[in-house]
Amino acid sequence: LDPLKSKRSDTVVTGGGGYFGYKLGCALANSGASVVLYDTNKPIWEIPSGVVCIQADVRDYDAIFAACEGADCVFHVASYGMSGREQLHRKEIETVNIDGTKFIIDACKQRNIPRLIYTSTVNVVFGGLSIEDGDEETVPYFPIEKHVDHYSRTKSIAEQMVLAANGTPLAGGGIFYTCVLRPPGIYGPEEQRHLPRLAKNIERGLLSFKFGDPSAKMNWVHVENLVQAQILAADALTPEKNYIASGQVYFINDGEKFNLFEWLTPLVRTIYTLILNTLISLMVYNYSFCVHARYLVCLLWV
Repeated sequence: LDPLKSKRSDTVVTGGGGYFGYKLGCALANSGASVVLYDTNKPIWEIPSGVVCIQADVRDYDAIFAACEGADCVFHVASYGMSGREQLHRKEIETVNIDGTKFIIDACKQRNIPRLIYTSTVNVVFGGLSIEDGDEETVPYFPIEKHVDHYSRTKSIAEQMVLAANGTPLAGGGIFYTCVLRPPGIYGPEEQRHLPRLAKNIERGLLSFKFGDPSAKMNWVHVENLVQAQILAADALTPEKNYIASGQVYFINDGEKFNLFEWLTPLVRTIYTLILNTLISLMVYNYSFCVHARYLVCLLWV
């Protein structure tokens, strides 16, 4: 039973122009919700019926406040600095991930929006040391000052801000309920960040060796599983479910552990097969060209 089918819901998804935010927005719209996708960029995919796109920055409080009018739930997915060149922009990472989250919390409370679901990351508890069969009760935050990257540090700060806001009063009366989801790497059809980047590195020969512990295992999450987790979390912040998710943190993954290199083996084999076939085709073409060229030279000489 889809928890959103039973009643109409007006929702805002920050980061709605990205892969996961878009998928979440589509699922919410399909469930009957009126959805605002809020992002600096519009999605590259088709916008379904019932979905409105607002191009604006999470650091623009007035724009956030306007976008949240009439909403009863906000999914805060937007973030910055996870990978690539973004990691070098420390100021932007801090202002988007921390200041932007503060603005979202403030807008929710001023707009009397009772529910906020924050998409965090497993990085808030991971600092390079092995975690085996960890859960929400036993794995503490990795010390803020010891994070080696600014993204993980700011996501940890933002997550704790969201949790601290749980149970606080709304401007018009009522209580503000929040919860946090911590996904690992996301994969799925048309995913634009994780696997495409790995594929490019494989093509460049940058993953032709193993580094770290070759037996280490990790979790991933399929985009549809993460979407379902978000919808269930929103439902678990309602009186019908006794606000069971209020102030809670949840690790979200597929429930399976994979060795990264074994998990990537089919992708690596496919890419190297394509590269090899391309090289063979070029070699055959060049050989054929050389044969024809020599034949023409012979004809001209005669």
